[in-house]
Amino acid sequence: MRLEAEFTSEPFHGEGAPPEHAVAARDAAAEAGLDTDFGPLGTLARGEANELLEALPAIAKAALEGGATRVTLQLRRADDHGSAPVVELNDALARLIADVERELGAKLGELDRAGKQRAVRLLRERGAFGLRKSVSSVADALGVTRFTVYNYLNREAD
Repeated sequence: MRLEAEFTSEPFHGEGAPPEHAVAARDAAAEAGLDTDFGPLGTLARGEANELLEALPAIAKAALEGGATRVTLQLRRADDHGSAPVVELNDALARLIADVERELGAKLGELDRAGKQRAVRLLRERGAFGLRKSVSSVADALGVTRFTVYNYLNREAD
């Protein structure tokens, strides 16, 4: 049986080089002989069940020793029919949004304009906008248009 493991490590970084803990976790998976896909907020590792399950402690240890404060793991059986794996990084975006909501003390849609601008800045700093269609998801959570989110992002860039 083949398995896929999607793991994310936090804290997330914005643009630039990936954090050391993410690279260390990816390298541990590769050293175990697993196929890996490395993304801005997560890594997907695939392999035979025994190999993958035996590698998980080394992956977690590498991430934590590399500075991670949290490692999240999802395991699933790989489709034996040869279809491409689905990486569910929307879960990572949902976690980022939930973290910002906790930090700001309210749902994004309940924030005033300054609070929404701050939320966008925090999400940008944590790499949320590196995910495909993240602007639309964040706009929905804020209760604003994508154009407004882009305006907030552009304001931060100035």
